[in-house]
Amino acid sequence: MEETVLVNAAVKEAGADVATDLKTVIRDIQTLLKSAAANGTEMASSVRGQLEAALLKLQAQLIDLEKAAAARASEAGRATEAYVRENPWRAIGAAAGVGLIVGMLISRR
Repeated sequence: MEETVLVNAAVKEAGADVATDLKTVIRDIQTLLKSAAANGTEMASSVRGQLEAALLKLQAQLIDLEKAAAARASEAGRATEAYVRENPWRAIGAAAGVGLIVGMLISRR
């Protein structure tokens, strides 16, 4: 069960990285679209159409990625809740251990 939570956390982090990269690409495409609009040539118009299509596709993929990440996070939450309900003393012990470690680290400063 603990491995599942760790794997879900890693997947969520990787998904966040991909989402950030996609957002950066979308901003870059939007910047290119603005510069292509300023240049009134026929080639710029063609490139602009292609970039708009790519931008729409990326935005759709980003929305799908965010929905999938939210679904995975929700599933991880349900799995964690089920684990805590099945093993309350282990959860309390783990929380106490983490609290002890954090307390020791804070007191060192």
